Amino acid sequence: MRIRHWQDIASMSLGVWLVLSPFALGFAGAAAWITIVLGLSVILFAVEGFVIPSYLEEWGELLLGLALLVAPWTVGYESVSATVSSVASGILVILFAAWELMTDREFITWWHDRWHHPVA
Repeated sequence: MRIRHWQDIASMSLGVWLVLSPFALGFAGAAAWITIVLGLSVILFAVEGFVIPSYLEEWGELLLGLALLVAPWTVGYESVSATVSSVASGILVILFAAWELMTDREFITWWHDRWHHPVA
């Protein structure tokens, strides 16, 4: 297991925060369960980035970040602290995943080869 990107560590830390946040901030119900499940998913994708380094887990993290952003309004979180934590964490998960994609040589090569073919 080799750490290639610091963003994976940051994402894993955010996942741990999400799992612990219902207890730390005192919210319960659907908001707590959704936050815990999404946090565990972020941790899983970050660990996958350590074990099988590729740019594919970042796409999963982008989707999880989006889910964290919209969950407070689609589910109707009653707690302001749950909403703020979910939105802030979602933004950070998205930023870390996008940052890693933009600095990953394998992804940059794939992107260039896929979308920058010379016109014949």
